[in-house]
Amino acid sequence: MIVANAPFEHVARLTDDIGMFEHAEGSRPRREHGYCVDDVARALVVVSREADPAPELLDLARIYFAFLARSQVPDGRTHNRLGIDNAWHDEPSVDDCWGRALWAFGTAAARSPLGDLSTSAAKHFALGAQLRSPHPHAMAFAALGAAEILSRRPRDRIALDLLAAVPAVIGRPRIDADWPWPEARLAYANAALAEALIIAGQYLGDQRHLDDGLAMLAWLLDMETVDDHLSVTPVGGWTLGEPRPGFDQQPIEVAALADACARASLLTGDAIWDTGVERAIGWFLGENDARCALYEPSTGGGCDGLQHDGRNENQGAESTLAMVATLQHARRAVRRS
Repeated sequence: MIVANAPFEHVARLTDDIGMFEHAEGSRPRREHGYCVDDVARALVVVSREADPAPELLDLARIYFAFLARSQVPDGRTHNRLGIDNAWHDEPSVDDCWGRALWAFGTAAARSPLGDLSTSAAKHFALGAQLRSPHPHAMAFAALGAAEILSRRPRDRIALDLLAAVPAVIGRPRIDADWPWPEARLAYANAALAEALIIAGQYLGDQRHLDDGLAMLAWLLDMETVDDHLSVTPVGGWTLGEPRPGFDQQPIEVAALADACARASLLTGDAIWDTGVERAIGWFLGENDARCALYEPSTGGGCDGLQHDGRNENQGAESTLAMVATLQHARRAVRRS
């Protein structure tokens, strides 16, 4: 299951000098649907995570950063949707787009080799991180950005204060062995909620938050594993009593699980988390309920979802970036071995 190189060919195909197009028909960008901060933020995250980025990737990083900087308004809230007319088609908010922008700003601030971009990203993170969202996923994504800042500046007060507010919004695991998840049903990028609590425990020195996050992640990994492969939450969510497997399974769920398991592995050294990462990589390569690869090597794209009889052949931004992010973990494993 060794993947020598995370593909960026399709990432570049979906990108113009403004940002990254949200949708594709096959591998062809659907320009008429415009751009989305959620996707551009994910793009800046994966490019910033490259250990030795080629000049072409640094060019992409500048495009994505400029887009995200433009999306942020002076009070720190964030727009999400930019049309092909180059106008914002929504009001700024502290929804998921705000959290993902902070994740991207924090990652670029901590990891980008471009000094000017790194400095500016830190300022944009600091501006947005003074706000709070009532939405668990938005706060979880923001926590991922705070973790990046704290990995370089462990006493950063703005990042620490943001993290301190995260556990109350996400909630604690329920006292119910069958359903300990703090929400009534699994939704999307579920593992990000557990990872945010792990981060809070790690950087705030709170063992309860760390234990809660690890327990949630262990339960989620168990629930989303069947035999030797992942069988993840479908697009409509899932709760007890509903049929399994569910479809359309989304790459974003697998990528979030890979990231959370990788963090848990680094913190605990427990082999169960390495198995979680391996199964996430395998899901994209065909080890899934349909036994169908979602990585398309001929284009470098990631297919938009797993269906009971195969895959959605469209290769949009979210799915491609989820695939690239997950395969980055495979490359790190190769470098460590």
